[in-house]
Amino acid sequence: MLFGRQANPDNQSGRELVSVSLKTLIDLAKPAGNLNLQHSQKRSRQSGGYVSHFKGRGMEFDETRLYQPGDDIRSIDWRVTARTEKPHTKLFREERERPVFISVDNRLSMHFATRGVFKSVLAAKLAGLLAWAAEYHGDRIGGQLFSEHECRELKPQNGRHAVLRFLNALVKPQNPAGKDFTLDQVLARLNQHTRPGSVIYIISDFRGNNDQAETHIAKLSRHCEVVLIFIYDQLEKSLPAKGRYRFTDDERDVVIDTSDQQRLAVYQQRFVQRLERLELLAKKRGLNFIQCSTVEDPIQCLR
Repeated sequence: MLFGRQANPDNQSGRELVSVSLKTLIDLAKPAGNLNLQHSQKRSRQSGGYVSHFKGRGMEFDETRLYQPGDDIRSIDWRVTARTEKPHTKLFREERERPVFISVDNRLSMHFATRGVFKSVLAAKLAGLLAWAAEYHGDRIGGQLFSEHECRELKPQNGRHAVLRFLNALVKPQNPAGKDFTLDQVLARLNQHTRPGSVIYIISDFRGNNDQAETHIAKLSRHCEVVLIFIYDQLEKSLPAKGRYRFTDDERDVVIDTSDQQRLAVYQQRFVQRLERLELLAKKRGLNFIQCSTVEDPIQCLR
């Protein structure tokens, strides 16, 4: 069966294939407790060796005290020093609570599947699992939700209420009329809204990935842990056996003739190029890269 964007099954299980309910996302809290989000323990090609357990966690200002011999002069608090006429040093403490920022693609291309669930449903479930797992580990949860006409950010906060705020945003997109957002514009905003030391998950089919988008991802990776989660449907990877197939989103019809070998090769090459480009970016920048198809269990994908 081929799903279109406006598919409207009559039963609850059918609806869960094309849209996700808040209850479904809340119910992910229990299985998320078994997920390990310590991606930073993986080896980075850029840094070499094994990174620290606390790599990427930021430093937060704690207090100011009188300067002591051996203090780093770069940490001198010049404002307090000028006011008191005695040298003072800024002290910092390591942030044990990481900001976890989850960017979720809800563009039209995500509302599609030929088997399993819509890519948008899979993305929401992955995001829900990550949010609950972050809350379980005591991290702060925030995110970014974007479509062609919406891009909004949620500032990382602690606790269950932060997860529920994020889940509500996932199931109730605003989709206001106005500016059109491209993938590189969304990633540029991500750079503006995330703090150094954050763990950033980008869940998308990465359609529209280009040099500008990869530049923004590379910039993020300099100060944050970045995990790319690539969502795809099997039909995008390879078309079925010879024949003519009709696709619809209830507004437009497209007929593909898979007996046209040249057209078939071009179609499949586009997917391969998109995948290989992401793999190369992840390898070059030392990013974690996860692939997940619409028929796979999101829990198994993250494990």
